Amino acid sequence: MCEELGTGWDKIVIACEISQLPAPKIELFETSTRVTLYSELPYTNMSPEDKLRACYLHACIKQVQGEQLTNSSLRERFGIKDSSAGSISRLIKDAVRLQLIKPLDPNTAPRYMK
Repeated sequence: MCEELGTGWDKIVIACEISQLPAPKIELFETSTRVTLYSELPYTNMSPEDKLRACYLHACIKQVQGEQLTNSSLRERFGIKDSSAGSISRLIKDAVRLQLIKPLDPNTAPRYMK
């Protein structure tokens, strides 16, 4: 999983998103890095930490692609129905509060926030 061009992480995160897998967990140690890849796990069974990590990485990938994270794109990433928009809104709000992501325009209405 080593690549000199620097697109390896993008490929890993995109593959996890396409397969609707939890985001990889990245742990840094003094002399090494450990990356944990997870098997399929429904959104409702993910820990809050897993959801926030997936939200953050989704925002990173969207930025690399010249797009923005939206409620709709995050629902699609998790493979959940439109009726769960409220839980995704809360997740995005938590990610903003924890400064994992920041809104494109903080003055816009939450419904239209990207």
